[in-house]
Parts: sequence; C-alpha cells; structure tokens
Amino acid sequence: MTTVIRTDHLTKTYGRRTGCEGICLSVSEGQIFGLLGPNGAGKSTLVKMLVGLLHATSGSAEILGRPLGNLEARRQIGFLPENFRYHEWLTGQELLSFHGSLYRMDSHGIRERVTEVLRTVGLERAAGHRIGTYSKGMQQRLGLASALLPDPAVLFLDEPTSALDPLGRREVREIMLELKRRGKTVFLNSHLLSEVEMICDQVAMIREGRIVAAGALDELLSARLEVEMEIAGLDARLRQALEAGGRTVAPAGGQVAAGEGVAVVRVGIRDRDEIPALAQTVVDGGGRLYSLRPVRDSLEDLFVDLMKGGGS
Repeated sequence: MTTVIRTDHLTKTYGRRTGCEGICLSVSEGQIFGLLGPNGAGKSTLVKMLVGLLHATSGSAEILGRPLGNLEARRQIGFLPENFRYHEWLTGQELLSFHGSLYRMDSHGIRERVTEVLRTVGLERAAGHRIGTYSKGMQQRLGLASALLPDPAVLFLDEPTSALDPLGRREVREIMLELKRRGKTVFLNSHLLSEVEMICDQVAMIREGRIVAAGALDELLSARLEVEMEIAGLDARLRQALEAGGRTVAPAGGQVAAGEGVAVVRVGIRDRDEIPALAQTVVDGGGRLYSLRPVRDSLEDLFVDLMKGGGS
C-alpha cells in the first residue's frame, strides 16, 4: 500500500524540554491510524509538526510523498485541533464559507461543499444560526465540517469526539469509516480507547515523547495471548506440566485450587497453535478440562501496562 505519512526520527525540543523524540512511524493510504498516550506525552506536538504548525528540531517526515510544510501537501490536509475557537458572531454557514475562501475555492464550489459537509455532520438545520448559540457538541461538529471542507486526502483529528454524547460519537465514527471506504487516510488522536479499538487499523502509543509500541492493532493485542481454563484435579504436577516451555499459569479470579476442586486459571502462551497441546496436557496429567477459552488483552490492558513501563 502507498505510504501517506512517514516520519524518520522526528524530534521536537523546547529548550531543555523534549516534546517528542525519535518518532518513526509509517501510515498507509486508506487507514485509520490511532495515536494514544497520556496528557503531556507528546501527541499534540507530533500532530502539530505533521500539519505544519511546528518546525521539527531534527529528523524528517513526509506527507503524501512531500516534505513537511510543502504547500501542495498542505492543500490536501484537513485538521481538527483539540482546542479550537470560532467567531461566535458568525453563523455556521458563514464560517465555513470564510474557510472555503481561505482554501481559495471558487464561490460556486464553496456553496456546494459547505452544504455537503454540513449535511455530513448533521448541522444543516443549524447552518443559519450563530455559532455562539451552538452547544459544545455542535461546535465540535462544526470543527469537523471545517476539516472536511477541502475534501482532504489526509485528515488529522485531535480528540474529535471529546464533546459528543454516545450518539454523536457513533455518527463521527461512521464518518471516519466512510472516509476510509473512500480511500482517505485518518490520523486520530484520541484518549477514548474503546473507540480506537473499534475503528483503527494501526495504533502507536507514546510515552514521555517516545513511541513505546506501534503496529497493526490485531497484532499488538494478540501478542500476549492467554488461555482461560477450567480444570478439576489441578495438582502441583499438572501445574508444572502446564508451565513447561516458559508458560505462565495464574489464577483467573480467586485462588488456584488443588486436588479435586475446580480451578480457573489463565495460561500465557506464545501462539494459538499451543492450545491443542494444552488440552492434551490436562488429560495426560489426570485432570478434567471443563472449558478452554482464548483471551487476549484489551487495548486498555495493553495501554495501562505500557504507560506504567511494562513491555518497554
């Protein structure tokens, strides 16, 4: 697939303080890419460099095959910042028309496109109302409409659903998925892990300015696969057999029982192909297997572990 965003050891420092350091990422065309990290981790610094609002201290990056700051590339970028403020005395339609003129769109193109993006974000009925009367959620939608105005090839969204109710969040997710279906690339900065898990193809996690994990979401979540097993007759010898090859055995809620009692344990494995052998180990060891269920980490589990320093 065509690489749309590429960074090579991209670094930004503010005097003695580091915003982000040594960022190496690759985002392909038609993907939804999620950037995750706690407050102050460097997410906004990275996004601002990519959209041309900050100059990198060192390293390099390309957007759509062109270096950062290239005007032709910037014409194909849409950006919704996290904290934006619009002119409260303008109507939603007036604001978008003004932004259309900044994009140097012709008057006919502006009218058509403004109507289209207002319909996309569900604000067509409020188009003639002053922005000062909009709720926070409506203003968030207006910001998304502004980012969509130039029909960008790459869309950078910084916390696009932070002010929306559950219905509004679903609608924004559907917009992002529709953009993906149309071959657009979405770079999503969000703290809503469940949302990222639902729609992102790839993710990167940043801590203290450095990327600590990056890759396809499914691969990251399956890297630490566990199997939950309900076993009767789990004695010390059987447990030792399950732990062979460096596997881990831990209780899944409650204490691991021994003897004839039924124990529920989680066994850490490296690959799904180990699962049949685990079942056979229980049978050969004299245990009785009542259930076996593969369990993988949630994105929240992985995120919390990495932000605490695990896996780094």
